[in-house]
Amino acid sequence: MVPVPLRLSVVVPVYNSSEILPSLHARLTTVLREICVEYELVLVDDASPDDSWPVLCALAEQDDQVVAVHLRRNAGYDAALLAGLRHTRYDLVVLMDDDLQHAPEDIPALVAKIASGYDVVYGRFDKKQQTLLKNIGSWVNGKLAEIVVRKPRGLYLSPFKVMRREIITEIVGYDGPYPYLDGFILRATSSIGEVSLVHHRRAAGEGQHGLIRSTGILVNFLTTFSLLPLRVATLGGLALSLIAAVTGLVLVLANVFLGFGLDSPGWTSIVLVTIILGGGQLMAIGIVGEYVGRTYLKLSGQPQYVVGDVRRRAAGIVSGRHS
Repeated sequence: MVPVPLRLSVVVPVYNSSEILPSLHARLTTVLREICVEYELVLVDDASPDDSWPVLCALAEQDDQVVAVHLRRNAGYDAALLAGLRHTRYDLVVLMDDDLQHAPEDIPALVAKIASGYDVVYGRFDKKQQTLLKNIGSWVNGKLAEIVVRKPRGLYLSPFKVMRREIITEIVGYDGPYPYLDGFILRATSSIGEVSLVHHRRAAGEGQHGLIRSTGILVNFLTTFSLLPLRVATLGGLALSLIAAVTGLVLVLANVFLGFGLDSPGWTSIVLVTIILGGGQLMAIGIVGEYVGRTYLKLSGQPQYVVGDVRRRAAGIVSGRHS
């Protein structure tokens, strides 16, 4: 049962969805008017190259419940979510995608579940309407989350979820670069529930989740929440050194006892050891450089995003707000 009276914020990052936004707004409005005494739709344009921002401005002019936020540069999915969370005002906040693969009609089920006492409730999709690459990326991220931040086994880190204000307060306190919200959630609470929902096809256009974005999410997660890459590099260096030592020993013994050799004695072992150790050293240096670079960006005040404009009819037009 949906708690009454219900005051709810919905945050949606927007990118290349100008064709979908009117339908998304209409369906959200229909659902939220039925279950809420007060609500708001915080729609964050992540510097979309299409007409998403003009569409959002028009929606904000028509509807007092719409808060349209425009980012000056593309900041990425999680940074756009952070920007939206910092413009919310109610104690329960729903996060969802802009492509209608998450049905607005499922929001009451999420809210009803969190009313039983959870801090966060994820929508679980047993069958997802998305590419194989995205499915593989989600599986890899999930398995790593079990190791790095002790994600409960079997929990699906869905982008469709509802959270309480206490968890949001912890999340928005992060001021470093490259945020990853699910990592913050798992670090902040173990009171997490799930609701089985249907995952729908994208309403229009194509998704933006390719190999580069999947890899970026993975790197952000690992370097923000753990030292695992550094430890892997250390163990990898030890393993490569051991392989090089064993290989060199085998070559020496083969030459001494079996008469095996080359016209240029020592060439094979020297080249082999150089390649193995050189590759391991470059990998380790790259990983260390990634951590050092992120530390530098944080210390230098690298912004997570820059807000260019905020539109809300009830409050007028606010422009040039930065974060």
